[in-house]
Amino acid sequence: MNNRPPFTHLVQALPQTMSFIDPGTLERHSGRALKLRLGANESSFGISPYAREAMREAVECLTLYADPQSYDLRAKLASIHGITMKNLVVGSGIDDLIGLVVRTFIQRGEVAVTSFGAYPTFNDHVMGYGGQLHFVPYKDYYNDLQGLGETAARLKARILYLVNPDNPTGTNHTSASLQMLIEQLSPECLLLLDEAYIDFAPTETVLPIDPNNPRVIRLRTFSKAYGLAGARIGYAIASQETIAAFEKIRLHFGVNRIAQVGALASLHDPEFLCHTISAVEQGRHDYEILAREQGFSILPSATNFVAINTGCSKRAKAIVKGLLERDVFVRMPSAPPLDQCIRITIGTSQERNTFAEIFRELLVSDKGVNFSFI
Repeated sequence: MNNRPPFTHLVQALPQTMSFIDPGTLERHSGRALKLRLGANESSFGISPYAREAMREAVECLTLYADPQSYDLRAKLASIHGITMKNLVVGSGIDDLIGLVVRTFIQRGEVAVTSFGAYPTFNDHVMGYGGQLHFVPYKDYYNDLQGLGETAARLKARILYLVNPDNPTGTNHTSASLQMLIEQLSPECLLLLDEAYIDFAPTETVLPIDPNNPRVIRLRTFSKAYGLAGARIGYAIASQETIAAFEKIRLHFGVNRIAQVGALASLHDPEFLCHTISAVEQGRHDYEILAREQGFSILPSATNFVAINTGCSKRAKAIVKGLLERDVFVRMPSAPPLDQCIRITIGTSQERNTFAEIFRELLVSDKGVNFSFI
C-alpha cells in the first residue's frame, strides 16, 4: 500500500528528463577520469589570485551566515554599470535567476518564447511553473530576432528569452539589432536577455544598460570569464520595481559567503579578466584552423567555446561518442539543425594541443573509419 501524499498535477505531468549529464556522471559510468573536460564551457584559465586569496580567508568565517543583501558586491557592480544598487539582485548563478524571473512573470498557462535548441534551463523553469513554451527555429545558426519578436507578439507572450552571445552556437547579434527587437515587443512582453558570455563579445554586441526600462532584464554571471562556475554566483540588472518584486520571493541566504567575496575580489582584478579574454580569443583562432584542416566549418563565436559544423548530425554524434571513448568530454546540441555541430570549450594551449591530437586520430582511426564520409 502506497501511503505517499500525492504529487501535484504539475509535477506528475513533467517529463523525467535531465537537461545536462555532468562530467562526474560520465566518469562514474566509465570508471575512468576524463583527460579533457571541454563540454561545459568552464574556464580553463583559473580564477583571479585576488579571488583565490579572498575566498581562502572567507573560509574562516563559514560559521557565520553570508550577507543576504550581497551589499558590497552590489555596490561594486552598481558603480561599474553606472546604476543604483536597487537595480541589482544577486543569485546563485544565472540558472537561479532565470527561475526567479519565470516565477515572477509567468502564471500557469501563460506563454514564453525562445529559440528551438537554445539553453534549456529556461525551458525547465517555464514548464516547472506551469507556463507554455513556444519555439522559433534558428536562422542560419543565429537567433531569428524577427521570428522571435513576431511569435511573441502573435502569442501574447509574457517572456521572450534570448541568449546573446548565444549558447550553443556562439553567434551574436549587435546592440542595434537587439534595440530593434525591444521596440518590436508589446508592453506586456519582457525580454529576458541572458548575457553569460558578454565578456568575450565585441563592443557592438553590448546593449547599453537602461535601468529604467521595465521590459528588459539582463542576466550576468561570474561562471565564465571570471572562472567561478563552482561558486555559483551571478546577478540580474532590472528596473527598481522589478528588483523589489524579486525581493519578495528570492532565497535570501541562497548565495554563500565564499561566492560573494570571490566575485567581489574578481571585479578588482581587470588585468586577469583581460588575460582570460585574450587567451580565449587565441583559442578560438586555433580551433578554427583545426576545424578547417579537417574539412569542417566553424560558426562565428563571441564566447569561450566554438561550434564546429560537421555537416551531418550522425557524424557529429559519432565524433562526440568517439571522443568520449577517448575520455574527452564535449557536447553537441540536440535540436536540428544545430545537431550537426559539436561544441568545444576553449582550453589552455596544452589542452588544445592534446585535443587536436585526439581529434585528428579519431577522424582517421586505426579501424579505418573516416568520419569525413559518414
